[in-house]
Amino acid sequence: MNLEGMKKVKNKQKRALRVRKSLRGTAERPRMSVVKTNRHIAIQLIDDVKGHTVAAVSTYAKMAGVQAKKCKATAAVLGEAIAGRAKELGITAVIFDRGSFKYHGVLAEVAQAARAHGVQC
Repeated sequence: MNLEGMKKVKNKQKRALRVRKSLRGTAERPRMSVVKTNRHIAIQLIDDVKGHTVAAVSTYAKMAGVQAKKCKATAAVLGEAIAGRAKELGITAVIFDRGSFKYHGVLAEVAQAARAHGVQC
């Protein structure tokens, strides 16, 4: 990796740490971490106190209505799915963790779909 590529990676890590330094999930209100790559979207509900993942959905796993690609329609389906899993666990509120990404497009669609299905973000 060249110097410019290393600088991009470092800047992305700094942005993620800046966002996450004030976010801590608990059992009652876990952290909803959204990660997107060039092809996929992954969402996790994380209890930072115990240090484990409570629930997760992604485009990697085969689910009904989920295409194996990153788009707003898939993000809405995943947001609905994670809201359903949260409700099964008795979770009504989460802390939204956007990581190093801007809150628009796919990430905004995930949050709106989760809110529409009864999870407060």
